[in-house]
Amino acid sequence: MENRRWVQATPRPGHEDLLRLPGPRARPREGPRVRPVTPVADRAGDSSRYRIEHVTRFVYSEPVRRCTMSLCLQPLQASGQRLMDFSVKTTPPARLTTETDPFGNTRHILTLHESHDLLEVVSTSEVETAPPTALPERLEADAWDDVRAMGADPNWWDFTGPSPVARPSPALSEFVAGLGVEPGDDPLADLTALSEALHDAFEYLPGATSVDSTIDEFLTSRKGVCQDYAHVMVAIARSWGVPTRYMSGYLYVTADGPEQPGSAYRAATHAWAETRLPRLGWIGLDPTNRSLADHKYVRIAAGRDYRDVPPTRGVIEGGGNSQLEVNVRMTLLQQTPSFRSALREQGPPRPC
Repeated sequence: MENRRWVQATPRPGHEDLLRLPGPRARPREGPRVRPVTPVADRAGDSSRYRIEHVTRFVYSEPVRRCTMSLCLQPLQASGQRLMDFSVKTTPPARLTTETDPFGNTRHILTLHESHDLLEVVSTSEVETAPPTALPERLEADAWDDVRAMGADPNWWDFTGPSPVARPSPALSEFVAGLGVEPGDDPLADLTALSEALHDAFEYLPGATSVDSTIDEFLTSRKGVCQDYAHVMVAIARSWGVPTRYMSGYLYVTADGPEQPGSAYRAATHAWAETRLPRLGWIGLDPTNRSLADHKYVRIAAGRDYRDVPPTRGVIEGGGNSQLEVNVRMTLLQQTPSFRSALREQGPPRPC
């Protein structure tokens, strides 16, 4: 009987590995390409445009006879974000088809039925983002009533109920009781306070948790990365009745100095939470960085938690041991004016 293995083939958000450039092993195959669209804004200077190169490389100790993989790498077309161009190339050449998942994310299904000991997937995106709409200082007095009404709507149940990772537990209830933050008069102010409190409650430490770590493990160690912060934010906001989703994407940060067009950054995937509020729509809150998701955030996919949106996941036959190498590079193509975040700044952003 052939050996088949299910592979969660991409490291969690924020993990970076050294990229080795591919040799001339095979001619890459290019997947479907999206057509250019109208820019986010008509006026020059009020949007940011990025080019993102995301390289995933699998090296196997024994030949893989065949594999099927789901790629969740294409950024969203969404409010405040336009996908200008996108392509996927693979080495060796693989069959690529496109589908849309139940959450509206675009996936590319990779099928390769020939022996290989190396597989490289290169996605290239060009995305334009706009600063978020200015938020009111306070929501109306009946805002919580509107939030609860949304929670009763079956259209939002995927994002109001528990999910495999973002779910209630005795440990989470105990943590929330000691956090000192609870729903008050204004959902926006309450969620902002929650994001700030989570930022302060944990230590950002890459490697402290794994892709399979639970919320309870994060609560015990109080150390982790963006995926962990986002899962706790999602779970608590849902327990308040707020439709909340897990968002995967990229965050553009510079090591030092002002942003300049043409500047490139060796990045990593990032994760944060988006909450749905009446008359405001989806609001991105990043507890890892104590900030609102702004023009530096590029959204790839939304789900109930990380398990809905890993960048790559699939099944292989054979392969033996494997080594995974990932490199993400973001280049700023167009400068945007700076604007003040609704949350107070806390130093350089953490990519994850």
